[in-house]
Amino acid sequence: MPIISYFFGIVITMRHRDHPPAHFHAEYQGFEAFVNIENGEIMEGKLPRPAARIVKEWAVQHQKELLDNWVNAQNLMPLEMIKGADND
Repeated sequence: MPIISYFFGIVITMRHRDHPPAHFHAEYQGFEAFVNIENGEIMEGKLPRPAARIVKEWAVQHQKELLDNWVNAQNLMPLEMIKGADND
């Protein structure tokens, strides 16, 4: 699964040809969640509250880039890295 961002120990990935709605996967310290790109809300799974808050804020700030990657993933095209919440 391609990594598209990494910050504060949180790994953000997206799968090619994944099921709708548009989402990404966030993993942190053994927790995993599917996060809706449209609103940054966890759709499935769980993250610790501080990590979930950081992921939501990051998702809202990078919504366009995430949606662009979603379209690329649906079309089996390469995904772009997105700047992390820690600005790396």
